[in-house]
Amino acid sequence: MQEKIVFFVLGLLLAMWVEAKPYTVVIDAGHGGKDAGAVGHSFKLQEKNLNLEISLRLASKLRTEYPEMNVVLTRSTDVFLPLQERADIVNKNNADLFICIHTNSAESRSAHGAETFILGTDRMEDNLDVAMRENAVMKLEADYQTAYQGFDPNSVDSYIMFELMQNQYMDQSLQFASIVQTHMVSDLKRGDRGVRQAAFWVLLKSACPSVLVELGFISNKEEEQYMASDKGKREMTETLFNSFRAYYDGISGRQAVLERSSDIPVPQDTIVPVAPVAPVVSESSNGSCYRVQLFASKNLLQEGDPLFKGLKGCIHTLRGEWYKYMTGDCLSKEQADLLCKDLDKKFPGCFVVESK
Repeated sequence: MQEKIVFFVLGLLLAMWVEAKPYTVVIDAGHGGKDAGAVGHSFKLQEKNLNLEISLRLASKLRTEYPEMNVVLTRSTDVFLPLQERADIVNKNNADLFICIHTNSAESRSAHGAETFILGTDRMEDNLDVAMRENAVMKLEADYQTAYQGFDPNSVDSYIMFELMQNQYMDQSLQFASIVQTHMVSDLKRGDRGVRQAAFWVLLKSACPSVLVELGFISNKEEEQYMASDKGKREMTETLFNSFRAYYDGISGRQAVLERSSDIPVPQDTIVPVAPVAPVVSESSNGSCYRVQLFASKNLLQEGDPLFKGLKGCIHTLRGEWYKYMTGDCLSKEQADLLCKDLDKKFPGCFVVESK
């Protein structure tokens, strides 16, 4: 009897600890120490210094606005930090979100704009040069091939391993990345290079939703000048903070609804209407239609749930343990993009998906 009481008390304390765990954000200032990263042509701005300053400013802003939150910096000074150690910091802190701050560079000085990366291999060849450049820092480490299990950042063959690894955090990563990219373009009027997938080691080894933000091109004179200015640093920090706030407040607002929803099992890979959906009158020329994915949840929501209020229709699919909720039957991506833009206020980070 006493043993049962002890186990009950321990279980209760463990449950209380899990419930009390603060939301944790890890911010990674790319490069550092002997690894300067990219260097500007006109103002000699070093990427490692810019990444660090933006990271420090963002961390300070988050700690001020969300004092209940745990905000961790992988580095707060100009030190060299191995890629694996950065990922280890994420995992040891049981992070809920990982934000990597970087600055882009290109041989062409006309290259410009912002882009946001998540882990993935879609169109990997197009983004391989960026991944190779960011992963190459591991070569500064002694015996890096042992530490990184024989991975060679300059060998195309090494990147095959990324295709074999599934990232369970892709939906949330894409959700946050989409918000960041939208704010970078709309708030800062930056050129839109889009949300992309790339084979970054530091994202692969981090067990939480993760994004890598390329703030702009340090090799472009105008963008380097802007990023070097106090105005630019202040505005970039504010934009990243606003992106986080839209993402975090969005998932927090939905959580209250999701916690009330039941968890009724549905056969794998089925599509079940949860509200009436207007029928597709015809198909696009390639036999596809486009929908807007609103969010993903491990819980099944019922028809009439307040979260669906105002939607003309919504369906969900079950993939693994995740219910993915979508709306719209658009014949063109342009129509879906307009719908997505309209829905983004209620469902921050929603994005367009193609359905056959």
